[in-house]
Amino acid sequence: MSMRFRFDELPSADLYVDAVYEGGEVSNLSSEPLRKLFPKLGTSGGFRKVNRNDGSGKPAYVVLYTSMEELEWPDYLDEETGVFRYYGDNRQPGRNITDTKLRGNALLEEVFGKLHMFSDLSDIPPFFVFKKTGRGRDVQFLGLAAPGNPRISPDKDLVAFWRTMKEYRFQNYEAYFTILDTKNSIISKQWLESLIYDHEHSLRFAPPAWKEFIAFGRDGISALKAKRILDIPTRYEQLQSDEEGNRCIDVIRNFFKTDPFGFERCAVDLVSKMDTRFVGFDLTRPWRDGGRDALGYYVIGTGGKANHPLRIDCALEAKCYGQKNAVGVRQMSRLISRIRYRQFGIIVTTSFVDSQAYKEVVEDGHPILIVTASDIGTILRNNSINTSNVNSWLSSLHA
Repeated sequence: MSMRFRFDELPSADLYVDAVYEGGEVSNLSSEPLRKLFPKLGTSGGFRKVNRNDGSGKPAYVVLYTSMEELEWPDYLDEETGVFRYYGDNRQPGRNITDTKLRGNALLEEVFGKLHMFSDLSDIPPFFVFKKTGRGRDVQFLGLAAPGNPRISPDKDLVAFWRTMKEYRFQNYEAYFTILDTKNSIISKQWLESLIYDHEHSLRFAPPAWKEFIAFGRDGISALKAKRILDIPTRYEQLQSDEEGNRCIDVIRNFFKTDPFGFERCAVDLVSKMDTRFVGFDLTRPWRDGGRDALGYYVIGTGGKANHPLRIDCALEAKCYGQKNAVGVRQMSRLISRIRYRQFGIIVTTSFVDSQAYKEVVEDGHPILIVTASDIGTILRNNSINTSNVNSWLSSLHA
């Protein structure tokens, strides 16, 4: 169980990773917990910046607040790598990406600019990441974050992209941070206060992980990594992708909207791109439920010529669905029923797998590989397929 702090304890509470900080019981902003936790913090918005008290106008620290539930703006923490994706504050049409009222986007430009130039790193503020818990105004602390990541190139950690909404085009930022491994270090109220009132000497109260970042920049980032224990992923986790991935998946859905059997060939190519050891797929005849299998092999070999590789039979089923249409128990049961002895199955969908269907696969130990929208986005990115060439790739599948 996570640590919990009552609302009346917040003014003196320190920050602990994964701890929950409870909101008040009054139904107005006076019950907002973050303003009790952080000195001089505002009460609204995803970006909440607090400036130093020295008149410089420079940020002391920043709180990033997210619901982690908006598929339109899929803020996402990958616990296994510590990478946190966060979207800028230009989330509605009508403003330029650098509009002076978009203080979050301006801050992103400034911070990532300093990181890329490796200059004035001491002026980069620490970012404290919180998410809603779904219970009243309670929030959970996800960790101390630094901009960038050693495994993400400088031209990819802050990306401006175009979005269309209500027939209007506008730009926003997609930013990548890293949750730092603070180990057993407490993020103390003393550090938060010194960042505001005595910034010049505040580093002495900072966790060692933040000191490493300030000293070495991107190369000094030590990520908090937590190996995932097998569980049932949520709809959000199965659907989330970066902006480019989401747009490519939409193209795929539209491409096969009038061709119910065309997606199977696409699914076979996706699986082959995911792992080149998937080979020899043949499409079978369509079935009454609108699905069609592909039968193929997964090949495991030594790499030498003397010994024959091991070929494991697999059966693939593909479902080109919208993000609100899940693969359910019926569709999953159909695939399970067609798996023979010493064979495994693959379900590929542009949507997600219903929790009950997923639970049955996991708990009953069925040999099913599940590939959902989130995985498709990753496969496309790893194979350099993006919005500029996704249509030509899809067309080539039928050439």
